[in-house]
Amino acid sequence: MKTFCLTTMIVVFLLISSNTTQSQTMQPKLNQAELMKQFIGSWKVDMGKDTVLFWDAKSFGTGLECYYKTVSKGKTLMEAKQLFGYEKKADKYVAANLVKGMDIEIWALWFTSNSKYVITFYSDISNPDKSSFKMDGEFKSSNVYTETYIMNGKPVMTYTYTRVK
Repeated sequence: MKTFCLTTMIVVFLLISSNTTQSQTMQPKLNQAELMKQFIGSWKVDMGKDTVLFWDAKSFGTGLECYYKTVSKGKTLMEAKQLFGYEKKADKYVAANLVKGMDIEIWALWFTSNSKYVITFYSDISNPDKSSFKMDGEFKSSNVYTETYIMNGKPVMTYTYTRVK
């Protein structure tokens, strides 16, 4: 009787384990290119008193061509161009971020759900949680998304982007 109970328990455990593993691997793959289209448009972010960031994203192939600038009291403080391109092997987007007067930055972006995404340095793509800097983003609606800046594992600020057209 003890052998039967032990055998039954092992079989049940194996069935549960295989069903859990199977359901985890059978999740549909996210279509990164389709999800990336959510960014297309013009966006505005209130950064602080009298300071606004304007970000414009246009479709380009399977990626985005972007321009942004930060303005305070009518004066441009910073401006930059970005090019996001899909890297099929990694199933992630790679972005070149070129801010006027600064060195180029290379980022990686990928969606973890239909509304949530991660941005980190390309060099930290394999372990974003260990990155010194990353952003967690979430689309709240088709016209609003947020990005939380995380430094050394701690959230330091959150910005809300609102579609302007």
